[in-house]
Amino acid sequence: MLRFSVVNSQLPPITNGNTSDMASDVHPVTEDSSVRSQGLETEEAELGRSPACELKDGQCETGHGWMVVKNSSTVVDQDPTSVMTSSEELVFNEEERRDDVKPGRKPICDLSNTKSDICEADGDVRIIGKDTRMIYVANSEFINRDTGESWTIKPYARKWDKGSGAKVREVTMKLVKSHGEDKHCDVNHSVPALVFAIGGWTGNFFHDFADVLVPLFETSYHFEGEVQFLIANIKPLWIKKYHKYFEKLSRYEIIDYDNDDRVHCFKQVTLGLRCDQGDFTINPSKDPYGYTMADFAKFTRSAYSLKRDHPVRPGEQAGKKPRILIVTRKATRKFMNVKEIVRMTKKLGFNAVVTEADANITRFSQVVNSCDVMMGVHGSGLTNIVFLPTHSVVIQVVPWGNLDWIAGNYFRDPSRQMKLHYLEYSINEEESTLSELYPRDHAVFKDPMSLHHQGWDTFSRIFLVEQNVKLDVRKFRPVLEHALQLLREQQYT
Repeated sequence: MLRFSVVNSQLPPITNGNTSDMASDVHPVTEDSSVRSQGLETEEAELGRSPACELKDGQCETGHGWMVVKNSSTVVDQDPTSVMTSSEELVFNEEERRDDVKPGRKPICDLSNTKSDICEADGDVRIIGKDTRMIYVANSEFINRDTGESWTIKPYARKWDKGSGAKVREVTMKLVKSHGEDKHCDVNHSVPALVFAIGGWTGNFFHDFADVLVPLFETSYHFEGEVQFLIANIKPLWIKKYHKYFEKLSRYEIIDYDNDDRVHCFKQVTLGLRCDQGDFTINPSKDPYGYTMADFAKFTRSAYSLKRDHPVRPGEQAGKKPRILIVTRKATRKFMNVKEIVRMTKKLGFNAVVTEADANITRFSQVVNSCDVMMGVHGSGLTNIVFLPTHSVVIQVVPWGNLDWIAGNYFRDPSRQMKLHYLEYSINEEESTLSELYPRDHAVFKDPMSLHHQGWDTFSRIFLVEQNVKLDVRKFRPVLEHALQLLREQQYT
């Protein structure tokens, strides 16, 4: 049996309580510095999984029920308080399927979300993990329900993705009229249980947040630490990596659900994680507690004791320059002219911090939080936007190949929801190293969408793996100037 100790600290409200500027306390990481990666090279292509969405007629229709219509503008400034702009359209295709609901009955399991199933029940709850992976619930309210009614789900928030689901064990919740002697309580708990899995694509930095940490916050924060986690497909090193999140969300030792052979008894249980239909987002209108991604970002800053809630206003403090974090990559989609980019940022008045994302999140979160602008080529490294001060600026450089849909799904929408200003720069064919690999009359340049239609393997190999970026700093300069202007116009509330 594997168990994890958790610090019994008081859960704070979603606030930092300290808005002092810590930029002077963090030394810039230069392009010559050697740091460990967060493992960000294991992108969608390297994992070999199915695409985030299926492409049809130049649009991206996702497997989880929504579609982003392509935005063709090169530079996009988003109001961080708005959800969508007139230049984009977000369509929710929510087909409710409540097969478990019968007239006059309160549903036990909600199967309507195309990304995640969730079951909630009160009563005499007996949870058995090892070998059986069963949750038995007895409640007088269930007397009139069908005998032995049950639901089997994979408690991981990416159910539409068959590739990720193959790595997650199923758990069954079953209604019973009473418990037999073979289910006597070995351990009685006074707090609710939350059963979920961390298998799937965890280990990829983006999916760590999109599939587990954000849904876990959305599902468990309202318990204020008074909840017991039982985790399937547990990864001890993964838990250790994100221990600050777990320590803030639960005051109790984590139970390894797959290897604990005791019968755990509760009065309330939740199986699965609540989440938005999109990736790395929270829909407050669907969340029972009205949580937002801005709340998650505040919670994250609190968990990692990050001091800055707001960015610097250029010119507000004598000698205080805004800091720009340039996130680099080692293998794919890397900047080929980092030094040239740095010279341009300095010429415009930035202090530049150049680094690859660090595996030590506690340390790297401090670096990110010390910056006012963060820029990088599309990739998991941009997930670090969760550590930025509110109203900071995010610049996503989108590689060649009609990748607006993937840029929007993964980072444009989450940035807005976190109340960050978002700018987007889509490179042209001259700025892509694909121009060195393919002739100009190739479909790579003439008809990129035809390669999308050939399937994920072809699409990812060409546009995500083979491609690097040589930024035209002259063309990119207006984006940096726009970022400075946004910082000057900050109105903090």
